[in-house]
Amino acid sequence: MADTPPLASFGKVISVRGSLARVGLLPESRLVPSAVRATVGRFISIRTASSTIIAMITEVSCENMPANDPYIANAAVDLLGEIINTGTRPKFQRGVTNYPTIGDAVDLISSEDLRIVYAPTGSDQINVGTLQQDPSVIAYVDIEEMLSKHFAVLGSTGVGKSSGVSLLLNEILKSRPNLRIFLLDVHNEYGRCFGDRALVLNPRNLKLPFWLFNFEEIVDVLFAGRPGVPEELDILAEVVPIAKGVYTQYQNADRIGLKRIDPKTIGYTADTPVPYRLVDLISLIDERMGKLENRSSRIIYHKLISRIETVRNDPRYAFMFDNANVGGDTMAEVISYLFRLPANGKPMTIMQLAGFPAEVVDSVVSVLCRMAFDFGLWSDGVSPLLFVCEEAHRYAAADRNIGFGPTRKAVSRIAKEGRKYGVYLGLVTQRPAELDATIISQCNTLFAMRLANDRDQALLRSAVSDAAANLLSFVPSLGTREVLAFGEGVALPTRLRFKEVPLHQLPRSEAAISTVPSAAAGHDMHFVSAVLERWRGATSHRDVPNDPGPMERPLARTVEAPMLQPSLGLDPDRFSLLKKPLR
Repeated sequence: MADTPPLASFGKVISVRGSLARVGLLPESRLVPSAVRATVGRFISIRTASSTIIAMITEVSCENMPANDPYIANAAVDLLGEIINTGTRPKFQRGVTNYPTIGDAVDLISSEDLRIVYAPTGSDQINVGTLQQDPSVIAYVDIEEMLSKHFAVLGSTGVGKSSGVSLLLNEILKSRPNLRIFLLDVHNEYGRCFGDRALVLNPRNLKLPFWLFNFEEIVDVLFAGRPGVPEELDILAEVVPIAKGVYTQYQNADRIGLKRIDPKTIGYTADTPVPYRLVDLISLIDERMGKLENRSSRIIYHKLISRIETVRNDPRYAFMFDNANVGGDTMAEVISYLFRLPANGKPMTIMQLAGFPAEVVDSVVSVLCRMAFDFGLWSDGVSPLLFVCEEAHRYAAADRNIGFGPTRKAVSRIAKEGRKYGVYLGLVTQRPAELDATIISQCNTLFAMRLANDRDQALLRSAVSDAAANLLSFVPSLGTREVLAFGEGVALPTRLRFKEVPLHQLPRSEAAISTVPSAAAGHDMHFVSAVLERWRGATSHRDVPNDPGPMERPLARTVEAPMLQPSLGLDPDRFSLLKKPLR
């Protein structure tokens, strides 16, 4: 039994079981005036003969205490790690090698010990905020551990989740300026958060040729997210590989002495990412239709051609079908442009999804995820990429009947195998319970902000393996910008507060719209007419005077600022923009 602890101590160890211990708290009269009362969530230190054990209080109770008990309360604590004197300087390590004994002295942890625990262990640490227990101690995150083993930011709407993502990504860019980052921006919030280090893409400046879509993805586009008609799918599955072969034959036809090859024998599949032209595809379908005598069979072919033409002529799909009948193998340029190879001072891409047709968003995300993984796979991971997926539960839902299967498969593939090929995953979601449990289990660093839903809390509890899983009882009551950080990226399971994000890096959320209408916005008939012009122009062809035809328009341009978004509010300058011709 150890001797009576000094006045600075406020308790003794009274039982030890595995990674848990119970501490008897001494009367307040034994505490020095500067001592802070122990409460749930506080770190404590237990002095043993060879080390200082770091533990966290998870429960405090004075129920059923005998009247003559020397302690005023009992506290349950989780043993998390220990500080060991290595000779040069004290060092913290997770896990406990020397367990405490009955009677060992217990103290509230000092700021000095906290700094040892959270001291940066190398140059690969980023400063994300301060500890909630002691704001003088900086909370660091290990970038290598966080990225290479994936991470997730979870939290309800309005708790500072988007600001936290902006903070993390800006700090990562600062520490690793050459790491490429691809961010799926569902609500067009992040366009101005990263300044001139990010390329902002939207339907106006994106070129994603339709032939880069695999068979499942192009079917999803043609059938607007609904299940395809089996007869039409059989026809497509037959003619798409032939159309690819025909195009390859055209390309090679000018080579001297080249023997003409039957397109069917080239060996392409419907998923091979090589160019083909829509005119060839329709011609092949038409040719087969012409050979049929049965009118009911011809209707199937006619419907398929009509379906392709409808999507091809829809201006909302121009980012896919521009130059659809001209061809050209632009895959290298598209990959280079999307994934910043070379970066040219802009290592980050922000893909704004709010302007895309709702029916095609899942397919576009599937293509981007798949290409990001495949490029990492076939380049042996020589150029690492962080793929950040906002509103991840929309693309990788736990319910297999919801969403687009190939998108879930593509995200899951990055989660399971991406780290081997330098493709890292960052998930952001407000509904973790609706996210595929297999995918979130691959994220070894979790930043949990306030979550009120019981199912979300239950999933989080199952995903956290740390001894301090009891910390999760704080999740429903966390304040704005407060976060519980778990996993490989942090020294200990930590309750911290994200630091303030500079104004120019704050995401512009939908919630930022004022509910008070602006008198300067000019809400009259001219304003309504201008809005309707833009509304109709987005879904119809426009013949604007002096506007170059589709064939004469320049190729994809790099747009520095994001496209005009309704979520940014209305002001006189934007009102004047509304009246400009839509191009």
